[in-house]
Amino acid sequence: MRHLIRTHAGLLFAGVATFVVMGAGQSLYGPALPAFSRQFGVTVAEAGVLISAHWVGCFVGVAIMFLRGAGITPRHSLAFMALGAAGIAALAGWWLTVFAAAVFGVGYGMATAVFNPRVLTAFGERGPSMLSLLNATFGVGAIAAPLIFVALGSDPRWSFGMTALVIAAIWLAAGAAGRAAPVPAGAVRPFRPHLPILAFGAVAIGLEACLVGLGPTALIAAGVAEATAAQLLSAFFVVFLLARTVLIFTAHRVPAFVLFTGSMAVAAICAFGAALVSPSVFFVAMGAAAGLFFPGYYVTASQKMGEDIRVPPTIIAAGLVGGIFSPLAVAPLMAGMGNVGFFWLIGGVTAVMTLLALAMGAQMRR
Repeated sequence: MRHLIRTHAGLLFAGVATFVVMGAGQSLYGPALPAFSRQFGVTVAEAGVLISAHWVGCFVGVAIMFLRGAGITPRHSLAFMALGAAGIAALAGWWLTVFAAAVFGVGYGMATAVFNPRVLTAFGERGPSMLSLLNATFGVGAIAAPLIFVALGSDPRWSFGMTALVIAAIWLAAGAAGRAAPVPAGAVRPFRPHLPILAFGAVAIGLEACLVGLGPTALIAAGVAEATAAQLLSAFFVVFLLARTVLIFTAHRVPAFVLFTGSMAVAAICAFGAALVSPSVFFVAMGAAAGLFFPGYYVTASQKMGEDIRVPPTIIAAGLVGGIFSPLAVAPLMAGMGNVGFFWLIGGVTAVMTLLALAMGAQMRR
């Protein structure tokens, strides 16, 4: 394992640094929605379009990877993210800000499709564990960003501006890893789309997008102060990070779809706890379940669908469908859901997902 880490140190550094800033950028949307609402004179529901714009951009980035993946490097993805974050920080107008969120999303989607398959392949049998490490670092940025946002006076200019500068620094430091060609495919299993696991992924990533992007707004609706909601989002990502850290040591020992099923069950329990007992406590606890959604889905889908270069973009694209449409569907409904209606909705969806996953578990593990 030490030899593998030394061999792929450049890839690991570039991936970890990129995922930290990806976590920071995504987690800023939630606490910043009220600020965008005030800045541009739109409702919080309308400000939620920024989240969907981000995911639309991700989908475009993944589509680029599907069509032109062999020519895309980490530095391409970093350039898009830097431009997008800088555009958001400029606050030049509502639709320009929405466009900038989409540009940031393009880089985000490209980075996801660039790094995940490279790390999974480079580390062989330990690939699932190292994939968990890579995705765990996403939580580091996601924890810090809301706290920094509050410390900077809840001003999107400063927070997204700093994000753009950090991305530019990673672009400069990426070196050879930033220019490296994709890991040679060699003899690979053919491309076999598997609709059931792609559907599971679409719902799972949609849930994650709603929890991260709309969770703070749901907490505010339940009576939590804006600053406290941002701090609770950071705590959510602390638990998210802890769950993914545990996966570093266990992912290669536990079947991926078992992890996915368990994460849905835990999410359902926490969502109902948030609705019935304490929104603050159980929203934070839900971070553990959310932290397992993507690794369980991605590894299962990779095992089912083969090793063709088109497989990673397809896996990620399916998740992005959920990420794009879930906030669009849920945000307008939130005003009529009541104080904790958001958590009842999340609980219902995750409970149904748990039952379906249990019913299809044997098929998914074959």
